[in-house]
Amino acid sequence: MSDTAHSLDVSNVKSILATDCGSTTTKAILIVRQPDGQYRLTVRGEAPTTVEAPFDDVTVGVVNAVREVEELSGRTILSEGGGKPLTPETDGNTGVDLYLSTSSAGGGLQMSVAGVVKAMSAESAQRAALGAGAIIIDVIAVDDGRKEYQRVERLRQLRPDMILMSGGTDGGTVNHLVELSEMLVSADPKPRLGIGLNLPVIFAGNKDAYPKVAELLESRVALRQVPNLRPTMEHENLLPAREAIHELFLEHVMQQAPGYGKLSSWTSAGIMSTPNAVGKIMQTIAEQRKINVLGVDIGGATTDVFSVFSEIFNRTVSANLGMSYSICNVLTEAGVANIKRWLPFAVSEADLRNQLRNKMIRPTTIPQRMQDMQIEQAVSREALRLAFDHHKSLARGLTGFATEKNVGNIFDQKGTGQTLVNLMKLDMIVGSGGVLSHAPRREQSALMMMDAYQPEGFTLLTVDSIFMMPQLGILSTVHPEAATQVFERDCLVYLGTCIAPVGTAKEGEACVSVQFKGETHAIPFGAIKVLPLGFKNGKDGEPESAEITVTPSRGFDVGAGKGSPITTTVQGGVTGVIIDTRGRPLQIPTADDFRITKLKEWLQAMNIPLS
Repeated sequence: MSDTAHSLDVSNVKSILATDCGSTTTKAILIVRQPDGQYRLTVRGEAPTTVEAPFDDVTVGVVNAVREVEELSGRTILSEGGGKPLTPETDGNTGVDLYLSTSSAGGGLQMSVAGVVKAMSAESAQRAALGAGAIIIDVIAVDDGRKEYQRVERLRQLRPDMILMSGGTDGGTVNHLVELSEMLVSADPKPRLGIGLNLPVIFAGNKDAYPKVAELLESRVALRQVPNLRPTMEHENLLPAREAIHELFLEHVMQQAPGYGKLSSWTSAGIMSTPNAVGKIMQTIAEQRKINVLGVDIGGATTDVFSVFSEIFNRTVSANLGMSYSICNVLTEAGVANIKRWLPFAVSEADLRNQLRNKMIRPTTIPQRMQDMQIEQAVSREALRLAFDHHKSLARGLTGFATEKNVGNIFDQKGTGQTLVNLMKLDMIVGSGGVLSHAPRREQSALMMMDAYQPEGFTLLTVDSIFMMPQLGILSTVHPEAATQVFERDCLVYLGTCIAPVGTAKEGEACVSVQFKGETHAIPFGAIKVLPLGFKNGKDGEPESAEITVTPSRGFDVGAGKGSPITTTVQGGVTGVIIDTRGRPLQIPTADDFRITKLKEWLQAMNIPLS
């Protein structure tokens, strides 16, 4: 975030306008401080994004979205002639105190990363770039298995917005970094936007190699040095590189996109990339609640996954997994069998393929029949699962150094480089994106996330009501209190708590016994049982909480060890408290008739209609 953002005085902020310029839609929200001092979302507007021809000016779409906010709120926000929003607020009905914006229009931030060793420095560079909101279009490493000319050709073809170079601990290798620099000289890559401008390159490797790297590259690219991503084998320092990526994105990339210079001059703080902003709100919530969080944004072309475990933030983007433009990529990666296993009806492989191909060539269509929707939700489970697997492979501890073995860990087989994602320690899942936020029934969203992520133990399930996390993310860097209040009251929809024992057994065998609200429920293996627990004052109130005691059978674990009971307080929501005894890993019957019968049972248990 820019220095301007940190220097803003937010003590007297009464109204906030925030926009998110997406690839197809620009969304605007108006947040107003209420008489009780709490910040609440009041109205929302949207309009088509106008970064491309015939408008070639992103501010046209912003103005159109804000016009809708003006009409709905009765407040005058735009200056005369439809220009810059009026700041600060002059009376209760004119102007706003803050105007903030995020953007992923124009394809977002597309980066290549280069490192000496693919599994070490290049992987650290990936984590740094992904955490800054980038889409990684290529990973270059000395040991990536490609010939020099193949790397050169690839860089020329891709035309990234920016390159992040890393490698070598401080005082370590110099020659390999010089080799990477020579490769960049040979490729002479041009930026995607801005004719005649130098490509931004961030050097985050061995500081001893920088003089030789600068000698080769300084006259050819816009070179910037930041502290080493891996100053030692045991330590990773991602923040300086992430901040540099964000600054260069604003200075070099955003300024070349049509209308962004003008939009940037309107805002109270710099424009932030949409994925970066979503990551900020995830970090804010994890920090304030002191919990582990997993978030997902599943779109038409990409799926972003965010996690905070033990205060370590990670983000990955699966650029080929989505629900419209990329739906056939999901089919290819997951396979027909994996998609069919979620369908509570029989369908031929040819019909399934044709339906998904039709969705790809007509990406804006919505399902017209129940079976069409069930197919899309089956695809979403696989897209979420594959993106989550990708996330777990990158959100992990450092590789490349030895850990000391002692009596306490000599039998620990985890080793270095193990994923940081621990589902038993996961406290909350936040789902976002059309297929989750706009599912006809919230119970469908809950079941999609349970099937895709297979949470273990006790996990609170939530969804983003209208996808305002990007705006709240940038707001959290300026006014965390306002962002948190709106996130809690207007953004998050509480679905309920999922309780899932880890273990497997035969269908119908004893799994868990649950004591809840004075009643005891014995739930066999292979079932879903929903216990009602809603909201205190209707759906607009706080979710209810209640004490529950879960006693797993021998061989099953809900967080305290096999067979050990847990008494804790759980939160309710739209669905309630969900006891999922289908096993971890999840058991789905392979025989078609039995599988369809079980799927229908699970849908009925979740109160989801079959037709």
